[in-house]
Amino acid sequence: MAAAPAAAGSGASRGRRSAATEAAWGRWGGRPRPGNILLQLRQGQLTGRGLIRAVQFTETFLAERDKQSKWSGIPQLLLKLYATSHLHSDFVECQNILKEISPLLSMEAMAFVTEERKLTQETTYPNTYIFDLFGGVDLLVEILMRPTISIRGQKLKISDEMSKDCLSILYNTCVCTEGVTKRLAEKNDFVIFLFTLMTSKKTFLQTATLIEDILGVKKEMIRLDEVPNLSTLVSNFDQQQLANFCRILAVTISEMDTGNDDKHTLLAKNAQQKKSLSLGPSAAEINQAALLSIPGFVERLCKLATRKVSESTGTASFLQELEEWYTWLDNALVLDALMRVANEESEHNQGASEENGLPHTSTRTQLPQSMKIMHEIMYKLEVLYVLCVLLMGRQRNQVHRMIAEFKLIPGLNNLFDKLIWRKHSASALVLHGHNQNCDCSPDITLKIQFLRLLQSFSDHHENKYLLLNNQELNELSAISLKANIPEVEAVLNTDRSLVCDGKRGLLTRLLQVMKKEPAESSFRFWQARAVESFLRGTTSYADQMFLLKRGLLEHILYCIVDSECKSRDVLQSYFDLLGELMKFNVDAFKRFNKYINTDAKFQVFLKQINSSLVDSNMLVRCVTLSLDRFENQVDMKVAEVLSECRLLAYISQVPTQMSFLFRLINIIHVQTLTQENVSCLNTSLVILMLARRKERLPLYLRLLQRMEHSKKYPGFLLNNFHNLLRFWQQHYLHKDKDSTCLENSSCISFSYWKETVSILLNPDRQSPSALVSYIEEPYMDIDRDFTEE
Repeated sequence: MAAAPAAAGSGASRGRRSAATEAAWGRWGGRPRPGNILLQLRQGQLTGRGLIRAVQFTETFLAERDKQSKWSGIPQLLLKLYATSHLHSDFVECQNILKEISPLLSMEAMAFVTEERKLTQETTYPNTYIFDLFGGVDLLVEILMRPTISIRGQKLKISDEMSKDCLSILYNTCVCTEGVTKRLAEKNDFVIFLFTLMTSKKTFLQTATLIEDILGVKKEMIRLDEVPNLSTLVSNFDQQQLANFCRILAVTISEMDTGNDDKHTLLAKNAQQKKSLSLGPSAAEINQAALLSIPGFVERLCKLATRKVSESTGTASFLQELEEWYTWLDNALVLDALMRVANEESEHNQGASEENGLPHTSTRTQLPQSMKIMHEIMYKLEVLYVLCVLLMGRQRNQVHRMIAEFKLIPGLNNLFDKLIWRKHSASALVLHGHNQNCDCSPDITLKIQFLRLLQSFSDHHENKYLLLNNQELNELSAISLKANIPEVEAVLNTDRSLVCDGKRGLLTRLLQVMKKEPAESSFRFWQARAVESFLRGTTSYADQMFLLKRGLLEHILYCIVDSECKSRDVLQSYFDLLGELMKFNVDAFKRFNKYINTDAKFQVFLKQINSSLVDSNMLVRCVTLSLDRFENQVDMKVAEVLSECRLLAYISQVPTQMSFLFRLINIIHVQTLTQENVSCLNTSLVILMLARRKERLPLYLRLLQRMEHSKKYPGFLLNNFHNLLRFWQQHYLHKDKDSTCLENSSCISFSYWKETVSILLNPDRQSPSALVSYIEEPYMDIDRDFTEE
């Protein structure tokens, strides 16, 4: 600790300069002028040299300067804090000084977040800025970390109350003063130490909130296995603390790199994956493994996620937590909103009581139900997010088993109507600066997080049948029996004790709300994704019929055709879902033709498909594959559909297939390939693989060549396609790539995919199925290096 506190506090030496001050002033050319003191302190803060702390000034000088600059006495208070916080101090006076400083900063911070900045505009420099500039932040870090210091084998201790004051001041300074949070994030020892402060209930909330802010700006992700006694720490949390701790976990288990974003190029993702392989598991993966090793961790999360409002924390402890929240800016807005709901309900209940002649119960003694519900919603948000991330991680199968065992899905099913998809009341909570339809509202965010969890849970996993109840599973078996096809093995293997109970399973409930969703609703995208994930994988006729019988196909077609949906995201999700629903299913095509029963409707449908092939190409692929299968079947029902279905007739025309093929290849390039649009490349390959089966591959390549020439750009399309196929080999033939998705989506063996790509990339210009045979020599450009710039 710089400077001698005793000297700073003694009357005899009060007028003297410290040695550090003399040295600092000497370097700056003598006594600092009042006008540039803050500039010098800022320079010292950046360089670590010169003036950096209040202790480098005399109390007299600071008092004189404070009269002119209105610093609220903060530098003098810091000077006293230095003097009373030395290692041998009992910290009593130290805590009194902190209680003087705290309100000066908290009022300013509250004004800062609520955008009522009149308080901060009264002075040139805000109190939090002055506090930081005179070394207050660094001093509080030192005070908080005193317990890490041992004197004669004994560790120093500070009270929970004092820790709480320090944390509160630090948080308020972080909120109001730019750069403070980042500086704290660079102190890795301090960040790790903060976790140990969560062992006390008195300091838990303040510590958790500060850690969350720090981790949000930290460049490198913290490793949870470095936190002392992590397992004991988490195991000792009560359910309320664990729910709040999930806010921190959300930052520590999610990959910081944007490589998982659908918009990020596959070139960049592949490069990142190669780098990751050489570096070993990422910090996020290590953190996920650390959490999963804690006994009972996932079980407790499942209990939190499925807990009913009546089972949550009692009123007294909840109000105590809300009172604590009031000092935390992020959550103060939540409190404000909750209290508004409480007042509205209280007024409503009071009016009703007066009319009925009943006594009125004060809000202070009876917590409104809406406040309890919102409290539970905000907890569940964080818990569902953590479960969702773990479901998508390396230990996915382990997490799946635990989630099934601890009955997460039946529990969520029981909460669906009363909490997750409850009707909005007139006084629905809206956070400061947002509106009821904003995606930041807790109600809306919970719904989206719930749908994301269902999507992750169902995607390519046999546990998806836990979304049904016993009667619905029996219905699947009956569908298979009636169609005279083998029952799905995963259905037979489903543990009936773990499925949903009640009249409807979770999937059926989701379908019901999906069909009632307003046309402009942002939920449509997530709902369609969640249902589509149930159908993904090996095509199941029984699964498709289960959904068809509930009117899903007609609902999708209504949204695409009759409501003329404009949202590209929603359209893409609906086209993907429609493709999975109709693939290889004759009954689905019959239903399609019955709904799209006029040329006008069909033209609207085609317009939606052709408006963006990136969005609709999965449907084009599924219809193309279905057409190929139907054409090879001898069945009256199939023959009838082939002769009547407008969509199958349209796709069967070679000019239509060539138009799709040309545009699919033309809208993508190696440098712009993403997880979202790489499906265009695979759809173009499906068209060519089916042509190869019919020995028509040379014809399709020749037609592509003619289309190139008609556009006056010979070679531009086939050169691009050649580069795309070279990338396809690098991407899909990599040892860590799972080829089963391509096989399941097409029912074409991966070996046939590889063979077709090899044939197309054959360098022999005499081969009638090689791309180079159709690129004229002057326009050849097939050896381009496509490493990302």
